[in-house]
Amino acid sequence: MDKHQTIVVLDFGGQYNQLIARRVRDLGVYTELLPYSTSVEKMKEINPIGIILTGGPNSVFTKDALVCDKEIFNLGIPMLGICYGAQLLAFQTGGDVASATTKEYGKCEIEYSDCPLFEGINKTNICWMSHTDYVSKLGKGFEIVGKTATCPIAAYGNTERKLYGVQFHPEVVHTQNGTEILKNFLYRVCGAKGDWTMKGFVKNQINALKAKIGNKKVLCAMSGGVDSAVAATLLYRAVGENLTCVFVDHGLLRKYEAEQVMKVFRDEQGMNVIKIDAEKRFLSRLEGVTEPEKKRKIIGEEFIRVFEEFGKTIGKVDYLVQGTIYPDVVESGFGKAALIKSHHNVGGLPSVIDFKEIIEPLRDLFKDEVRKVGTELGLDEEIVMRQPFPGPGLAIRIIGNVTKEKLDLLRDADYIMREEIAKNGLNREIWQYFAALTNMQSVGVMGDMRTYDYAVALRAVTSVDAMTADFARIPYDVLSRISNRIVNEVKGVNRVLYDITSKPPATIEME
Repeated sequence: MDKHQTIVVLDFGGQYNQLIARRVRDLGVYTELLPYSTSVEKMKEINPIGIILTGGPNSVFTKDALVCDKEIFNLGIPMLGICYGAQLLAFQTGGDVASATTKEYGKCEIEYSDCPLFEGINKTNICWMSHTDYVSKLGKGFEIVGKTATCPIAAYGNTERKLYGVQFHPEVVHTQNGTEILKNFLYRVCGAKGDWTMKGFVKNQINALKAKIGNKKVLCAMSGGVDSAVAATLLYRAVGENLTCVFVDHGLLRKYEAEQVMKVFRDEQGMNVIKIDAEKRFLSRLEGVTEPEKKRKIIGEEFIRVFEEFGKTIGKVDYLVQGTIYPDVVESGFGKAALIKSHHNVGGLPSVIDFKEIIEPLRDLFKDEVRKVGTELGLDEEIVMRQPFPGPGLAIRIIGNVTKEKLDLLRDADYIMREEIAKNGLNREIWQYFAALTNMQSVGVMGDMRTYDYAVALRAVTSVDAMTADFARIPYDVLSRISNRIVNEVKGVNRVLYDITSKPPATIEME
């Protein structure tokens, strides 16, 4: 595969670290998010065109401070320190850091000076601060290039050494011209070419897969989700009929989902997809189970049993495809062998399938990049833009015990909500939206009849990385239509609620 220019983002534990990496990739430069403890030898091996030091919760002068290999500062590689990263860079290059008497959080007015980092942007501007410590003194060769009313060194730089620090967060939308600041660092300071595109990724990945696999056999477990769909399509373009996909329909999918998977991949794409109908055995195992974590474990275990039985019929395969994406790699230990997912994106399958090697064609991509690859491959928008969906399916969106009747009820309610959200053009604005079935029944009146039926809860959130989320401000008229349709069209529901809890304290899913 062609070698891309790389920016390394060193992670010091800040909340926006994956966002920084995503912003850089959106600007056309491949990025690796690595732990702060990455060695100078590893850095030399990667040979990045630039390094970004992220924010973090520590102070640079305390015993528990997170400090990277000091030799990294002597490699002559351009650097941008953000928040804690700016303090660390200053500290390691002869400057000082102190605790602020006035803490800065939120939007602040800032004045920029002329320097490559702020080329072409308004010198009087707004930035997003979040810090208690500050850079109190700069080392030799550095100069102040940004200040606020309470932070005299809000940005600094050494143009000759191509080292810059900003106390604020250019990666968040609240910082005006933040994207331009990052772009200036990449292109004016680091000399980026902008060679990271999803079109190039698809071409390179297909060629690499062809060379690796040749005429050997590949098995892919399809969940119907975006990741496994894109991974399977990539493999199919590379190896054709040597790919076998197995789709386990556990009866916990959304309305029309199983039919759509078979239509798109078997009928339209011509892929060899084997569908296993396992609704009865999954529902039998779930009978009477109310605790959500127990539901998850049962479904995961049963999924593996189904695959174990299937594995005995096909014998040995050369490769097993896993839909691992970059956040999975990062969260499982930064570039170490990715942990197998706990459920149905082939989670747990290596122990029950006889294979030689796992292939993870999407392990370098963030979720939004996976969607772009799907589009490049020509997959329908209905597949590519599919809503995030938990591995255990609707079972954990039903509070209490799971039955066929409840699943059918929830499928209909969820379908109505998703249909109305899309119809009103909100499907691109909202991060995730779905209906859940509460375990509450209450009195209602329909016509002249008294009812005693279920309450359906709607959930819709906005988010950047799913770590935190806020409830979506869906217009009242849209909520009204969703509620009216569910109550009138879904038998067994007489009340619709809207969950307006943020994460934290709630989770995005309702289980």
